[in-house]
Amino acid sequence: MSLILQTRAASPSRSERGVITFVVMLLALLLSAASMAESPVPKRTVLVVGDSLSAAYNLSKEQGWVHLLGEKLAQEHPGWSVVNASISGETTAGGAARIEADLKAHEPSVVIIELGANDGLRGLDLGQARANLTRMISASQAAGAKVLLIGMHIPPNYGPDYTQAFHGMFAELAETHGTALLPFLLEPIATDREAFLPDNLHPTAEAQPRLLAHVWPQVEALVKSSAEGT
Repeated sequence: MSLILQTRAASPSRSERGVITFVVMLLALLLSAASMAESPVPKRTVLVVGDSLSAAYNLSKEQGWVHLLGEKLAQEHPGWSVVNASISGETTAGGAARIEADLKAHEPSVVIIELGANDGLRGLDLGQARANLTRMISASQAAGAKVLLIGMHIPPNYGPDYTQAFHGMFAELAETHGTALLPFLLEPIATDREAFLPDNLHPTAEAQPRLLAHVWPQVEALVKSSAEGT
């Protein structure tokens, strides 16, 4: 009889079992939350290597499309940030000369290359421009980054052959190296003279959000692909 009483006394009641279950679940939740806190969102970088069109020429840097891209990216894809390594007046030769240093310094997951306009406007050798862009693309891909190549259009100052070769260069490089391509950065504002500064070359502050909207789908696709490891 005493053995039976002792056994019953050692067994928890239904209410006690409920309390134990609750405590176990609470501990599991706390441990899960602690694990998440110890595993922050991975930090990833988009590196933009461009010329004055990406360097917010004659604007504050906060007005430029690259800065706006950084804000949108941080909001919609936490953990991502943008480094703007664009320089006004930059040519493909300048970009090629510093690409390895930029890649080493910032370790980007995505690289946006927006160069070539100054080569074309100056009538520089397109074979060399192609070689420079190839070097930038290859170095970026070798570093594990996905690449978006942004093209430009130029006026026909140097004749139709040069102009056509310049315009076709970006698509050919993108196909050869398997990069994403935005054929013409200024496409959404090209026919809107009010969207340009008095020099008729550089976009106004009001035009920058339109450039961002034009670039965003390509950038976001690469960001998602990079995050998924595809």
